[in-house]
Amino acid sequence: MNAQVQLVELGRTTIVMPSLNGTRAEEPAAGRPIPRAEITVSAIETRLAAMPFEETEMVFDGNEGVLFAYFNFHGRPSFTPAILRDIGRVQDMVRTLFAAGGGAAPIKYVVWDSRLPGVWNLGGDLDLFATLIRRQDRDGLMRYARAVVEEGYANATNLNLPLITVSLVRGDALGGGFEAALSSNVIVAERGAKFGLPEILFNLFPGMGAYSYLVRRIAPAQAERMITSGRLYTAEELYEMGVVDVLADDGLGTEALYDYIGRSGRRHAAHRAIFRARDRVNPLKIEELADIAMSWVDTALGLAESDLRKMARLVSAQDRRKTRLAAE
Repeated sequence: MNAQVQLVELGRTTIVMPSLNGTRAEEPAAGRPIPRAEITVSAIETRLAAMPFEETEMVFDGNEGVLFAYFNFHGRPSFTPAILRDIGRVQDMVRTLFAAGGGAAPIKYVVWDSRLPGVWNLGGDLDLFATLIRRQDRDGLMRYARAVVEEGYANATNLNLPLITVSLVRGDALGGGFEAALSSNVIVAERGAKFGLPEILFNLFPGMGAYSYLVRRIAPAQAERMITSGRLYTAEELYEMGVVDVLADDGLGTEALYDYIGRSGRRHAAHRAIFRARDRVNPLKIEELADIAMSWVDTALGLAESDLRKMARLVSAQDRRKTRLAAE
C-alpha cells in the first residue's frame, strides 16, 4: 500500500509514514499483490514513536491489545484544531496498521483518556467559534464541524475495523467533550466525573453528534431534556440512565476498564458481536450527523453579540481552571 496517509482537515497535511520494516514503502507494480506483514507490538511502538502528535500521548499495552490515547493539553482543554489533528492521526495510523496486516493487528481496544486531572475534555473550541461567527465565516465553521463529525463517526463505527473504542472519563466531559465520549462504543467513567451540554446557555445546541449518540442509548425525550436543560450530570446518574456503561470509583477507572475487557481481552469477541448487533438494529449514518452539523452552523452564524459574550465567559472559566490545575 502507499506509505502516505492523507490527512485532509484543519491543517492536516500528507505525512510520510515509516513502513513496518523501517524503510519507506513503495507502491506495488500494477497487477502485483500488495504484500502483507504480521503486525507486531514492536512495530506498533515504532510507529507511535514516529508519529508527529501535538497534544496527545500514546501508550500501547501489547499484552492486552489496548491502545491508549491520552489528551495532553498544552493550552485550553478543549477540542482545538491541534487535538482534532491528533485524533485524525491516531485514526489514520490504526487504519494503516490494519491494512498493512491484511486486516489484522494486535489492537483490540482504542481508549481515549486525559492526562489533565479532573478534566477529560471541556468541549468545542469556543474562542475559535466566536471568531468565526463574528467574521460570518461559514466555511471555517463547516470545516471544523466536518472534522468533528467525521472523526466522531469513525470512532462510533470502530473505524470499520475489528476493534472497540472506549472513552475512559476520569474528569469532566462537557459540551463537545460529552459528545466525543458518547461516540465511543463503551464509556467507563469514574464517580467524580461530571457530564453536561451547556450550549443552550448561549442559545446554541450540541450539533456534532450528541443527539444522534444519545438516542442510541436512551429515549429521545430523555436526550432532549438533557440537551435543553444545560445542567450537569454525575457519572452515577448517567450510569443509572444507561448512558455510562461502567461506573468506577475515583482513581480506579483504569482497573475498571481492564475488568471490563477481561484478562487477555477474552471478552473482545463477545463485545464485538454485541456492538455489531447494536449497529444492525440502529445504524448510525454519516448523512444524519452531517445534516445536523449544517443546522448547527446555521444556528451559530445567527448568534447575537450577547451570546458570544457568554461564550467568552466560558472560555475564561476554562482558562482559569487549566491554570489552577496546572499549578496544583
